[in-house]
Amino acid sequence: MKHRGPVLFVHGYKEITLKTGLDRLLNEAALQDRIAGRLGYLCHSASIDARARHGVLGIKAVFGQRLKVIFAPQHGFATDAQDNMIESPHFFHPYFQVPVYSLYSETRVPTPEMLSEIDTLIVDLQDNGTRVYTYIWTMVLAMEACAHAGVKVVVLDRPNPLGGERVEGNISDLNYRSIIGWNPLPMRYGMTIGEVAAFTVRHWDIPVQLEVVPMSNWHRNMTFAQCHLPWVLPSPNFPTPDTAQVYPGSVLFEGTNLSEGRGTTRPFELIGHPTLSAYAFADFFHHKILTWIPEPGAVLRPATFQPTFDKYEGQTCTGFQIHVLDPFVFKPWIFGQVLLQAIYAFMGRDFAWREPPFEYIHDRLPIDLLNGSDVPRQWVEQGGTLRDLLSIEQAGYPDFFAQREEVLLYR
Repeated sequence: MKHRGPVLFVHGYKEITLKTGLDRLLNEAALQDRIAGRLGYLCHSASIDARARHGVLGIKAVFGQRLKVIFAPQHGFATDAQDNMIESPHFFHPYFQVPVYSLYSETRVPTPEMLSEIDTLIVDLQDNGTRVYTYIWTMVLAMEACAHAGVKVVVLDRPNPLGGERVEGNISDLNYRSIIGWNPLPMRYGMTIGEVAAFTVRHWDIPVQLEVVPMSNWHRNMTFAQCHLPWVLPSPNFPTPDTAQVYPGSVLFEGTNLSEGRGTTRPFELIGHPTLSAYAFADFFHHKILTWIPEPGAVLRPATFQPTFDKYEGQTCTGFQIHVLDPFVFKPWIFGQVLLQAIYAFMGRDFAWREPPFEYIHDRLPIDLLNGSDVPRQWVEQGGTLRDLLSIEQAGYPDFFAQREEVLLYR
C-alpha cells in the first residue's frame, strides 16, 4: 500500500524535499520489497512522518499484520517516563493490537524470546547527537542481540539536530561503560543514528545484517529548522531543538547537586541552586570564559526558577539560563566544562558531585559516567587550563575521524 507523500503546512501547502528514512520507506515500493518477514519496530513518540503521524500507523498501513512487536527505548513508547532509572513496563497496546516490549525495564536488551517473534527489526528513533543520550546505545545493544538471533536490522535515518559536521568532547573510556556510553565515542560525535549503526558494524565488530535507509536531501551543515520537519519531544526534558544546542555541555550538571532545569519549561538551559548568587556568578564566569574564549557564542542570563519536580522540587533556585547567540561558533562541551569548573570554584562547600547509583552503575561517580572518564572531573577539581582541556578533548581524534569518515552517508 502506498503511503501519501509528506506535506507540511508552511505559508500554504509545500512539498518537503527532505525525507526521513521513515518517509522514504512508506513511499518507495523498492524499499518496502527489501523488508522481509515478521517485523519489530523500535520507536518512540518522535518516530513520526513529515505530517506528524506516528510511524506505527504508517508501518501498519504498508505492512499490515506483519508488524508483530513494538520495542520502546528509555522514557517509554509514549515518552512519558522521566529521569535516570525510571523504568517503563511491557504492555499490550490496545489500539495497535501488538505487544510493546520495554528496553528500559528489567532488561536493556531484547531477549531471545522477544526476538523469536520477528525476522526484521526496524529502528526508527530521533536521536540528539550526544553520546549520553541512550537511544543510540539501545540500538547498538539491540543490534548485538539481533546478530545472535539472526534477525536483520533496518535503521530508518533521521536528522541529527546538532548537524553532522562538528565533533566535540573527549572519547569515552570503556572503564566507564554504561547505557550512556557503551562504546567509545566523543560527546558530540557528528553522525546520524544511521551512520552510528554503520559505525557499529564496521568498527565495533557486530556481525548483524544491517540496512540503513538514508534520508534524501539532508546535508551535514543543516540545522533542524532547515529540515522543515515537525519536532516532537524525543524525551520528556527535550522540549525544542534548541535544547540540543546546549545539551552536550549542560547535561554534565546531572552529575552535580545543581538543578539542570528538570521540572521547568527549559531543562538543560536553566541551571541553578538555592544558594548560588546568580549575578555575582555570571560576572565571575563571563570574565573567565572571555579571557579564554573571546567569542564563546553564548552568554549566561541570571535567572530564578522553581522546579516542579526532581532536584529542589518547589524550592527557589537562583542561577542562569544559557542563551546561544551563535550556534555555529558555540562549542557546548568546552563551554560546559569551563562552566562546571567555574561553579566548582565559586560555590565551594555548597557544591557536591552527585552520588551513585546512576544508569544502573553503582561504583562510579555519575559525573565520570557522563564524561565517560574521570579525567575531565580531575581537570575541574584541579583548576586546569584551557590548553589542558583541549588536550583532553582531542586525545584519540585522528583515529576516530578516520573511522568516522568510512561510514558517512551524507556530504
